Amino acid sequence: MAISSAMGMELQDPKINGALPAGAVGYRQEREGFLPSHSAAPGRKPAQFMDFDGKTSFGMSVFNLSNAIMGSGILGLAYAMAHTGVLFFLALLLCIALLSSYSIHLLLTCAGVVGIRAYEQLGQRALGPAGKVVVAAVICLHNVGAMSSYLFIIKSELPLVIGTFLNMDPEGDWFLKGNLLIIIVSVLIILPLALMRHLGYLGYTSGLSLTCMLFFLISVIYKKFQLGCVIGRNETATESKGPPDLPLQGFNRSCEAHMFTVDSQMFYTVPIMAFAFVCHPEVLPIYTELYRPSKRRMQAVANVSIGAMFCMYGLTATFGYLTFYSSVEAEMLHMYSQKDLLILCVRLAVLLAVTLTVPVVLFPIRRALQQLLFPSKAFSWPRHVAIALMLLVLVNVLVICVPTIRDIFGVIGSTSAPSLIFILPSIFYLRIVPSEVEPIYSWPKIQALCFGVLGVLFMAISLGFMFANWATGQSHVSGH
Repeated sequence: MAISSAMGMELQDPKINGALPAGAVGYRQEREGFLPSHSAAPGRKPAQFMDFDGKTSFGMSVFNLSNAIMGSGILGLAYAMAHTGVLFFLALLLCIALLSSYSIHLLLTCAGVVGIRAYEQLGQRALGPAGKVVVAAVICLHNVGAMSSYLFIIKSELPLVIGTFLNMDPEGDWFLKGNLLIIIVSVLIILPLALMRHLGYLGYTSGLSLTCMLFFLISVIYKKFQLGCVIGRNETATESKGPPDLPLQGFNRSCEAHMFTVDSQMFYTVPIMAFAFVCHPEVLPIYTELYRPSKRRMQAVANVSIGAMFCMYGLTATFGYLTFYSSVEAEMLHMYSQKDLLILCVRLAVLLAVTLTVPVVLFPIRRALQQLLFPSKAFSWPRHVAIALMLLVLVNVLVICVPTIRDIFGVIGSTSAPSLIFILPSIFYLRIVPSEVEPIYSWPKIQALCFGVLGVLFMAISLGFMFANWATGQSHVSGH
C-alpha cells in the first residue's frame, strides 16, 4: 500500500458525513487536482499557493530533478554490487527508489494541505519557528557538503585529465594546480549559472549534464565487451597480448558474477546506497516553478526522474561489475587505463556533469537562507547575487583550506540525508495532515511513523560505520 501511494496512485478518500473542517477540505481538494491552502475560512474560496505560477515544462523539471539525484556516488556503485551480489544489489536499489518516491509523496501531500511549496515553511507549520530553523540548517549543511564533494572531484581530477591531454606533469605547472582550477571553474561556469533567477532555466544545462553521464554509461558498456574479463591489480594475472596501455587481461576464478554476496564490506555499502536518490531539498523548488502544478503532475516528475536514475545506476553498476568482478575499486574509472582516449573523454564528461550539478544544488541553499533571514522581502538582485557569491566563496575556501572537510561532511551527510529522506517528511505528514481525515492510528500515518523510524535506524548505522572507518583508518565508497 505504501509503494502504490508513493508511485502516484491516489488513496481512497474516507467518507465523512457533514461539514468538513477547513484542513480536511484542503486535504480532499488537494487530492483532486491543484493544491489549495487549508487556511481558508468556511464558505470562502480556498487560498492558492503563495508562490508565483511556474513556467517550467515537465521535461525540464525532469532534467533538473534527475540532475539533483545523480551524484558522484555513481562511480562507486559497481564496488557496492561486488559486495552485495547482482540480484541483491538490484533488489535493494529498487526498494530504495520506491522508498524515495514514497518520501516525495509525503512531502507533496503536506505541501498540498497547507498550500506551501517551501520546505522551511513546512517545518515551521509542523514544528513551529524552531522547525523552520532546523529544516533550513539541514538543507544548507547537506547541500554545502554536496557542493564541496563535487568541487573536490574537480580539484583532484581536472589537473590529471588536462595534464594527460597535454602530455604535461600536473604537479609541475602552476596553471594545472587543483586549487586554481576550481576557482576558475567556479567563476567562469558555476557562478553565471547560479545567478539565474529561476531554477527552470537550468533545465538545459541539466540535460547536458545527464547527456554526459549517459556517455559515461555507454562507455562502460562498450568497455565491458571490448576488454572482456579484466584482472585487477591484486589478482594473479596472465600475460596479455593486447596493447601495453590496456589493463592486463586473462581468466581466473574471480571472473565469476555472484548473485548474492554477504561480507564485511556489504555493511558499509548498503547505507551509502540508501542515499542514492537524495533530491528532496530540490523537490519543492522545482514544484514551485512547474507549469500547471499539481500533486499528481509533480509526483510524475519525481517518478520519471527516479526511474531514469534507477536504470542508469543499475546498468552502470552491472556492466562495471561484469568488467572487473571482485577486483573493482571504489572509484571505478581508476580501473581503466589512464592513457585510453575514450576513458579520458569519459572522465572529462563526468567532470562537466559534476560541474553543472553544482548550481542546481546551490538553489535550495539560497532559498533556505532567504526563507530564514528574509521571509517577507520581495526579490532583490543584489541579495540574490550576494548569497550566491557568499556560498561559492565559502565552499571554495573549505575545499582549498580544510583537507579533512570530506570527513566532516561525511558525518553531516550521514545525519542530514536520512533526515531529508525519511525523518522530516514523516514528521511533516504526522503533524500537518488533519486528524479528522487521517486519524493518528490510521494505516497511512502508521506507515509514515515506521518510515521515520527507518530513517533513524539508517542514521545510526551510517554514523556507526563512519566512526568505525575512522577507528580502523579505512576508507570506503564515498559520494552523494
